[in-house]
Amino acid sequence: MAARPPFPPFDEESARRKVQAAEDAWNTRDPERVALAYTEDSVWRNRDRFVTGREEIVAFLREKWSRERDYALRKELWSFTDDRIAVRFQYECRDGAGQWWRSYGNELWEFTGEGLMRRREASINDLRIIEAERRLFGPRPEAERGVPFPLR
Repeated sequence: MAARPPFPPFDEESARRKVQAAEDAWNTRDPERVALAYTEDSVWRNRDRFVTGREEIVAFLREKWSRERDYALRKELWSFTDDRIAVRFQYECRDGAGQWWRSYGNELWEFTGEGLMRRREASINDLRIIEAERRLFGPRPEAERGVPFPLR
C-alpha cells in the first residue's frame, strides 16, 4: 500500500495541502486514481449510502460520474486534529436531462499514519440551479487556490 503524504499529525499547512490534493483528485473524475487515497478497507457514508473498500469506492464513483456530468468541485478546510480533517465543499454538475445542480456538503475524514483515508462521512444537500447561476467551471485555477468560495 503506497503512502500518501502529507501524513498525520496534521498542522494547518499540511491539512490544507491534503484538502487541495483531494479536490484535485476528485476533479479528474478518475475513480481508480481517487480510490488510491483510501485504505483497502476504507469505510464511507455518502448521503444514505454505505461503501466499504476500494472496489466499492471505484464502483460508486463510476456510477456517480456517469450521472453527474461536467462535475466540478471545490473543497475547503473547516477543521483538523492529529489524524482527522473536516471539510466543507460545493460541486456543480448537470444530469442527463441537462438540469444543473449545486451540491453543498460537509465531510469528516480519518487517516492512517501512512496518509490514507480510512473513514469518510459525507452529508450533502442538492440545489437545482439554472446554467446562468453556475460558478464552477472545471478544476480550481492556480490563482484561486486557498481562496474561500462563497457559501450561497
